[in-house]
Amino acid sequence: MDDINTIYYNDFGIAFQWKRCAIEDYKKIQLVFRNTGLFLSFNELLVFSKNIEKVFSKPSLCKDCKENESCKSLLQEAPNPQISFAVSYIELKSIQDLVKGTLVQLELDNVFKINAICKNR
Repeated sequence: MDDINTIYYNDFGIAFQWKRCAIEDYKKIQLVFRNTGLFLSFNELLVFSKNIEKVFSKPSLCKDCKENESCKSLLQEAPNPQISFAVSYIELKSIQDLVKGTLVQLELDNVFKINAICKNR
C-alpha cells in the first residue's frame, strides 16, 4: 500500500492514485471494485457518476431486485461506452457511493490546495 495515495473507499471498493506513474497519468484515479479496475481521469469519473444517475432515474425495480444481491438486473455503462457492467441494485448503490465519495474527496483536496496557495502569497 506504499505505492498508492488512497482517496476514498467503502466495503465494496477503493479509489486511489498511484504515487509513481507516467506523467500523462499523474492525475488519473484508479477505481477498483469487484474484479474490475478502471483507470479514469476526473472528467471520466464525472461521466461515470452521471451514467449511474441515469440508471437510477429509470423506472424503479421490484422489491426483490432491490434486496437480492444475486439479481444482476441493472446494466451500468462505464465511461467508455463499449463497456457495461451487469450489477445488482445493492452493488450499484455501493459503486455510486464509491464514485461520489471519490469526487467529493478530490474536490475537498482541491479546495485545501487552493487555500494553502493563497495563504502562502
